[in-house]
Amino acid sequence: MRHQALVRSVSWLLRLVAAVILLQTLFFKFTGAEESVYIFTRLGAEPWGRLGSGAAELAASVLLLVPSTVALGALLSLGIISGAIFSHVTVLGIDVLGDGGLLFTLAVVVWLCAAGLLVLHSRELPVVGDWRRPRHRAVTR
Repeated sequence: MRHQALVRSVSWLLRLVAAVILLQTLFFKFTGAEESVYIFTRLGAEPWGRLGSGAAELAASVLLLVPSTVALGALLSLGIISGAIFSHVTVLGIDVLGDGGLLFTLAVVVWLCAAGLLVLHSRELPVVGDWRRPRHRAVTR
């Protein structure tokens, strides 16, 4: 019983941290803030990449916060944020416009939260979850 409560609490903590970080970036992406425009211009994806990634992050956040879709939200978040981390490492650099690596650090935090949620909720994923569920063998005599 205590184990389940602990898992539920950790799940909610990871979900809230990831969702809050993803949601707080939406204002900057959807309003065309200077830093967001700079990032997506460097990536050759302005404005569609900025708006598309914002829409995907909004969807991931909603999926994370709905109990029945946590695993899908974690999977989507992991995909989105892996792209962000890859962009930082290959094109943007860790420090973007003198932010001291804040955006990169937030991306790593979201990645860790999403990975943790996938571990906790992987049985809920279609196909993968079916594979991880224990199979009960029919008793034959």
